[in-house]
Amino acid sequence: MRAVGIIDSGAAPDLPGEARAFDADGAGHAALPDRLGHGTAVARTILRACPTVRLVHAQVFDARPVTSALRVAAALDWLAGRGDVGLVCLSLGLSADRTVLAEAVARAQAAGLVLVAAHPARGPAPWPAAYPGVIAGTGDARCGWDALSRLGPRLFGAWCNSPEHGGTGMGGASLGTARLAGHVAAIMADGADTSAAALDVLALRARHHGAERKTA
Repeated sequence: MRAVGIIDSGAAPDLPGEARAFDADGAGHAALPDRLGHGTAVARTILRACPTVRLVHAQVFDARPVTSALRVAAALDWLAGRGDVGLVCLSLGLSADRTVLAEAVARAQAAGLVLVAAHPARGPAPWPAAYPGVIAGTGDARCGWDALSRLGPRLFGAWCNSPEHGGTGMGGASLGTARLAGHVAAIMADGADTSAAALDVLALRARHHGAERKTA
């Protein structure tokens, strides 16, 4: 399959993959090593799911987990324009809809890219997960490494390094989205290379349906 793009905080030096950083004005330049560890955790999760996949990193976070629609849009345009990326993982969510991001998502989808973006386990969808055609991912403590839950027409829960499964450290919707992207990467490698086709397979594989319910 084509490469998987990761829009995040970059990657540790020991991880494979080309990388480019994007500034607040959307300008691109050589990426720095990951200073948050978030992009590295996302990349390792995807590689655990698909060890042979090729990664391309678009760095939109610096030393803090804060970014903008313009930076994400510039990163998405770069990945879409390369011609070698088929899937993009965005383990992030923005609180406001912005035209610049909506247009970049539309361009990426028109170019045939499948987009997987983060969604909180509860509450409204952020952007870009809220846009039509984007596959939304979150963490679900019911899900072991291989399991999926279907929480909505385009919203799926996945393994998220939760304490229920022995996880420590980083977790939640971010790693759930990364794990979902790993599922989608494997599905695409088997030939389902559109969002609609991937959604059909995810729905068939879902082990849990409906929201996780906490008990006292």
